[in-house]
Amino acid sequence: MLASYVLLDLETTGTDPVRDRITEIAAIRIDQGRETARWSSLVDPGRPIPPYIQRLTGIHDAMLAGAPRFEQLLGELLPLLDGAVLVAHNVRFDHGFLKNEMARAGVELRTRTLCTVRLSRRLEPAQSGHGLDAIMRRHGLHNPARHRALGDVLVLQSWLQRMAALHGEDALREHAQALLGASSSLPPNLRHDLDAIPEGPGVYLMHGDGEIPLYIGKSVNLRRRVLSHFQADHRAAREMRLSQEVRRVEIRETAGELGALLLEARLVKQLQPLLNRRLRRDNTLCSWRIAEDPAQRPLLVLVRGDDFEPPDFERLYGTYRSRRQAQTVLRELAARHALCLRVLGLESGSGRCFAHQLGRCRGACCGEEPARLHAARVQAALAAERLRAWPWDGPVALRESDAEGLRCEVHVFDQWRHLGTVRDEAELDELLRTPRRGDGYGFDLDTYRLLLARLADPRLPAPQPLRARLAQPC
Repeated sequence: MLASYVLLDLETTGTDPVRDRITEIAAIRIDQGRETARWSSLVDPGRPIPPYIQRLTGIHDAMLAGAPRFEQLLGELLPLLDGAVLVAHNVRFDHGFLKNEMARAGVELRTRTLCTVRLSRRLEPAQSGHGLDAIMRRHGLHNPARHRALGDVLVLQSWLQRMAALHGEDALREHAQALLGASSSLPPNLRHDLDAIPEGPGVYLMHGDGEIPLYIGKSVNLRRRVLSHFQADHRAAREMRLSQEVRRVEIRETAGELGALLLEARLVKQLQPLLNRRLRRDNTLCSWRIAEDPAQRPLLVLVRGDDFEPPDFERLYGTYRSRRQAQTVLRELAARHALCLRVLGLESGSGRCFAHQLGRCRGACCGEEPARLHAARVQAALAAERLRAWPWDGPVALRESDAEGLRCEVHVFDQWRHLGTVRDEAELDELLRTPRRGDGYGFDLDTYRLLLARLADPRLPAPQPLRARLAQPC
């Protein structure tokens, strides 16, 4: 198949190449079509093996008593890998574990890889299953030691021999070389031609077998960003999970980075992908609203993000992820500016507050400080947290075009809400006629901050009042 390659399989304590460890390793080296070395060893992982892994592999803690640590095996393993292609079933898994184990031992792993799952897909595209159990059933291969490292390596060796007999050695070599020269490092179950992914801006959705996307991301270079996920899977548990579960990648192009940022934020909130954390819809977002009457008690009321009304932003202060965070910030401000916790609503009771008894409150709670003066000091203390009122009379538009001028989009905003993105007058009419509702279309903290940052950057064009029509249609 190849001039020199090593068939390799690992057993591990789990699936995370950063946290988990190797418990068994086996390798068979092939040079010029002949087996030149066969080696296997148990490995002391330095930690207990989870019960479900023990049931799967049959390897238990007692078996590993006295087994060598991984770094003690490097003298035997490195000569096996020298100058050879690393071949494994779902090679990203094995390569990720080897790379991390070697890095911990101070050795850098440099070897090309070939995935036999992807090779199976190329050789037998009409077949639906390409896992090790599936190809064993399909070709009548037997393995009395399934989920043991050497047993699985021997299955791979038998399968390659069967493929050479069925398809010819030349065809096997051609497909293997094609994978080495192109996408051999891609996830084995990915059913997508990544060469077709554009290099421009946009959003990508990674899908597994379920209805909910695994992950949603954005980039100014979609192809480079998508590939970067699969180049880093040995360093992060999330990337490893993506490489194992992803089946297809959906692409949505945009005219520029702003459109990609807006679309990503909206899709994450609407679809709630499994592996996204940032940008998810936050049901606990809240802000302090100050009463119009300075004598009202409490003077501040916590307002949930669902109840944010931009016309009231002049009376809203701060954007907090939780009630606890909001109260913590307010207590710190009260201590710094000698504000009354009882008037603010953070302390119950009547009469003098506890802070006043300690000389840390100027007496708004007991009439020693006028309510109007105390309210003015509260506003001054919160001034940096004040939400900005919408600075236009109505909706505004931000126009964005790609570098070649082939794609143009107009992003429409009103009261800090992203109403939508349009490309022509008809789409604009539809957008203004039927306001959208639901996740991603209400007040969104990420969109608010994005617009504020854009307004503060003098190098970027300012939003233009929308009026009734687009002044310059795309």
